[in-house]
Amino acid sequence: MNPAQWLVRTARLVPDAPALLKGQVVETDYAGFAARAASIGAALKAAHGIGKGDRVAVFMTNRIEYLEALYAVWFTGAAVVPINAKLHAKEAAWIIDNAGATLALVSTDVGNPLRDVAPDVLKTLIAADSPDWAAMYDHAPMTQPAEITTDEMLWLFYTSGTTGKPKGVMVTAGNILAMTLTYFCDVDEVSADDAILYAAPMSHGAGIYNFMHVIRGARHVVPDSHGFDADEILTLAPKIGNVSMFAAPTMVKRLVERARVISSNGEGIKTIVYGGGPMYVADIIEAVDVMGDRFVQIYGQGECAMGIASLPRHLVSDRSHKNWRARLGSVGVAQSPVLVRIAGENGETLPTGEVGEILVSGPTVMPGYWQNPAASAATLKDGWLWTGDMGAMDGDGFVTLHDRSKDMIISGGSNIYPREVEEVLLDLSAVSEVAVVGRKHPEWGEVVIAFVVPADGCTPSVAALDAHCIQNIARFKRPKEYRIVRELPKNNYGKILKTELRDLLEKEG
Repeated sequence: MNPAQWLVRTARLVPDAPALLKGQVVETDYAGFAARAASIGAALKAAHGIGKGDRVAVFMTNRIEYLEALYAVWFTGAAVVPINAKLHAKEAAWIIDNAGATLALVSTDVGNPLRDVAPDVLKTLIAADSPDWAAMYDHAPMTQPAEITTDEMLWLFYTSGTTGKPKGVMVTAGNILAMTLTYFCDVDEVSADDAILYAAPMSHGAGIYNFMHVIRGARHVVPDSHGFDADEILTLAPKIGNVSMFAAPTMVKRLVERARVISSNGEGIKTIVYGGGPMYVADIIEAVDVMGDRFVQIYGQGECAMGIASLPRHLVSDRSHKNWRARLGSVGVAQSPVLVRIAGENGETLPTGEVGEILVSGPTVMPGYWQNPAASAATLKDGWLWTGDMGAMDGDGFVTLHDRSKDMIISGGSNIYPREVEEVLLDLSAVSEVAVVGRKHPEWGEVVIAFVVPADGCTPSVAALDAHCIQNIARFKRPKEYRIVRELPKNNYGKILKTELRDLLEKEG
C-alpha cells in the first residue's frame, strides 16, 4: 500500500478541507496538498529519474514542505531517508552516502552546509525554501502514485548511533500500514476536526504520525518557530483546537513546567503522545495534575516503528487502581498486532516479574538493517526482535522498562538498574534531572554514581540525597557518589548520553 494513495483518497473525498498550516495560516487544502505532491513527484521523476528502488534524503527543519517532500517521493515509489535537521552536515553526509541517495530535499539552513561536505553519490540538492521548489508545483502532475507492495521499503530510518555508526532501519509499506492502523486501535482516534502539531523533529516520531491525520483529513500544523517552544504551543493550541502532538519526555516536562508558571491547563490540546525515552513517574503525575487527561504513552523504537506497547490515556490518568503507580511507571501493554515477551540470555521466556530483554514479534517489526546482514542477524532471531531494552512484565501484561542492557550496573554480583535509582531521586522536588551510571571498581566490579541536576533555585545536599535513597531503595543500590551538575550531556534527540558520563569517570580513573 502506497501512503500517497491515502492522500489521493482524502483529497477526492474532502478537497476543500484545510490541510497544511503555518501557525494559524492555512497554506493549502487537501486538493492542493495532493496536487503539490503529484507535481513534485513528477518533476523528481522527469528531471532526476527518481522511481522505485531509489532512496531520497529529506534533510529539513520542520516545515509544511516536509510533508510535500514525503508524499512526492512516495508518489514516485522511492523510499524516503529522513535525517534529523539537528545533525551536523558531516553526519548527514555519512547517512546519505550509506543510503546511496542521489537526491536530497533540504531546507537552506541545513542544506547549505551539506553542500560543502556532500558525498560523491549525492548529485542534486533541492531546497524547499527556494524558487526551484515552487517551480515544481507547475510541473504536470503524476496521474497516480506508483504501486507499492507491503514488503517494499518506504522509510529508511537511521538510528541515533550513540554506540557507533548509525544503522539504517528498513521500514516497509507493511510496517507503516500496521503502525497506522494500530494507532487508531491502541493509541488515539483521529477525526477530521483534529490537528497534528509538528513540534518534535518530523524525521522521527512526529513525522511518522502524519499518516493517521492524512487518512482522516485532519490539519497538519507547523508552528512558526519550526520546532518546540512551550509558550508558542500553549498560545497556539487554543486558537487551533483539538491539537495532537508527539513529544519526547523532556519536551513534556518543559511544557508542563511552563503551563504551571502561566496557569495554563493545556486548553486546545487533545492528545500528547509521549515516548522515545524514559518518562519518570513523578513527571507524568505532575503532567496530569497540571494539564489533565491528555497524555498517552507509546513504546517503540526505529526497528519496530512506534509499535511495541502503549499506555492509553485512561490508564495514564487513573489513580483508583491498586497498582496505578506501578502501571504509570510502565510502558503499558503490547499493542494489538504484536507479541511481546521477556527473555533470558538464551531466548527463554522468563517468569512473571523477572527482568530480561524485551522481545517483540509482529507486522511492525523491520525486515532488517540496510546493507548490514551481521547487525540484522544479531537483532532478529527466530522471528523475534531483540530490542536491547531490559524490562519485566507483570501478571496483567504491563511491561516496565528498566534500562538498555548496556546501561545495567553489576556491583558485587548484583544487577542494578539505573532507572530505579533515578526514579527515587526524582521524587525530590529539589531534583530536576538525574543520570545514574556505573564506574569501574577493583573490588565490586562497578559502583553506582549519580549525576544530579538541581531544580531551579534549589541546592540539594549530598546528605539529603543519600538519606532519601536509604529510605527508599536497598542499600546496595544507592549511589556511592552524588555529583551536582548544571546539565547532562544529550544527543540531538534529547536523550541523555550516558556513554559520555561513563567516559568521564573512566578518564578520571
